[in-house]
Amino acid sequence: MNDGISRKNFALIGAGGYIAPRHMRAIADTGNNLICALDKNDSVGVLDSFSYDAKFFTEFERFDRFAEKLRRQNHEQKIHYVSICSPNYLHDAHIRFALRIGADAICEKPLVLNPWNLDALAELEQESGQRIYNILQLRVHPAIVELKKRFESNNSGIKQEIELTYITSRGNWYFHSWKGDVQKSGGIATNIGVHFFDMLLWIFGGLQHAEVHCADEKRMAGFLELENANIRWFLSADRGDLPEPVKTSGQTTYRSILLNEEEIEFSAGFTDLHTLVYRDILTGGGFGLEDARASISLVHQLRNLNPVSPSQDRSHSLLPFKKTSVG
Repeated sequence: MNDGISRKNFALIGAGGYIAPRHMRAIADTGNNLICALDKNDSVGVLDSFSYDAKFFTEFERFDRFAEKLRRQNHEQKIHYVSICSPNYLHDAHIRFALRIGADAICEKPLVLNPWNLDALAELEQESGQRIYNILQLRVHPAIVELKKRFESNNSGIKQEIELTYITSRGNWYFHSWKGDVQKSGGIATNIGVHFFDMLLWIFGGLQHAEVHCADEKRMAGFLELENANIRWFLSADRGDLPEPVKTSGQTTYRSILLNEEEIEFSAGFTDLHTLVYRDILTGGGFGLEDARASISLVHQLRNLNPVSPSQDRSHSLLPFKKTSVG
């Protein structure tokens, strides 16, 4: 469905990655064209589910040449948007590529690894006249939107007490890939936590204080004080951290947000969030550089903090059981 908007042409970088099919689906669901795709790996049969006609490249140089040729020679085939699903440390370079060929960039989170990279991109955005968008999909999740409305309408001025838990099972491959390299992924807080931190900052205001209580390649935990909330958080890619009832049920992911000891249910509704973000972008909305700044700054700070021993009121409920293995 195109909702009356003229069809736009998309290129996609990182076609072989886990998140790429959600971008492919969003392009198709909004009635637009996937013109070409790039990945250094060629196991990208998923493309056939969305386009038999998309050109595919395993070498960036040939992909670059093709995109530049379309910009110069073929107005109908010109690329309007570049969807970026590449490893985190390459996002910056691939955004620059998009702007250089006269396209807007739609980039997975984290937009960049370091907050100062945003300043350089802001200059390029202004010079090029193109836009840079970030996929901050929790901001369009119905349950999270309702939570924000609820907080804004009933804010008593008292800081909310929140416990965030996110455990997503990953095997040994994860820690041997770029995702396990903190220089390339930004580590656990950046790679799997940034969208939760963005959501919390979006709802409860700016950062006032941050602590890290444990940090290793598999898990991270700490405490945040925001303008309107105190947050105890725990992130893990270790299946062993799943609550027993979750493991028994066969589930591999556990998400929980306790707000003043009340569970905020948002486990469902994740499958089409990228389409909602794309539709917002295509109708003049979208989340830009400044929307991403607070969470990028936060995860950069967390990555560089030394762990401290938590006080009881700042410690996540799972942490005492993990101190011997993650301290």
